[in-house]
Amino acid sequence: MVDQEFKEKFINLWQRYFPGAELPITFYYTERELSAEMVPPAHKQSCLICELAQVRRGKSLLFDCESLGCGGAQRYLGFVQELRPNFEYFLSCGIKGELEGERYKKTPGLVLEVMKRMPVVSAPHPYIVFKRWDRLEDLDSPEAVIFFATPDVLSGLFTLVNFDREDPDGVFAPFAAGCGSIVHYPYLESQADDPRAVLGMFDVSARPCVGAGVLSFAVPMVKFSSMVENMEQSFLITGSWNKVQKRIGLAGSQPAGPE
Repeated sequence: MVDQEFKEKFINLWQRYFPGAELPITFYYTERELSAEMVPPAHKQSCLICELAQVRRGKSLLFDCESLGCGGAQRYLGFVQELRPNFEYFLSCGIKGELEGERYKKTPGLVLEVMKRMPVVSAPHPYIVFKRWDRLEDLDSPEAVIFFATPDVLSGLFTLVNFDREDPDGVFAPFAAGCGSIVHYPYLESQADDPRAVLGMFDVSARPCVGAGVLSFAVPMVKFSSMVENMEQSFLITGSWNKVQKRIGLAGSQPAGPE
């Protein structure tokens, strides 16, 4: 459940230390339709990252498996476990005359090894909700908070995640589709004893759905809570950050969607 006082606290702190920067979005799984618009069944191939541009602008969306127009999204969000036929060729060299390969991995065999090592996610409920932070209501229970951010904003988020850690590994960047970096891996981290943040949006296929200077930074809710509590005693109150902060304010947010 969302504590409205905590929600407003973050919004105020975000505006203070990251002026003009885009508010994050959130996701969570649910067993019933809630206060979000149901996305109808997809009738053509589409990218979830492009669809989330609406959420970044303030529209709350509810998806089920049929709403997702990409088999990869269905799998990364945990609604199906099967891979598409010849996936190992699709992600690598393709099949001449039959299938164009994305060439993200050198060989089909390497793809198979990668997939063997990739942890599986099973959606705990039939729906997934995406809402912008300021749209969260009392009954919402976000699993993770997802920022679409420029380098200056990322530097602040990265440093804040590591502020109370003994090790240098509070953030990691797994090889994954765009939806994998904002849902699959953050969801897995939300269940870990020592959750990390996930740096992403390196997926070349999904890049046209975000601004040229934008990456994603997804934080499990349990870790995000401590980040917010640390903000007012961290580097954010120093002169060093003030110089970056002024630049963030001048730059403002990038468009939430294809350019």
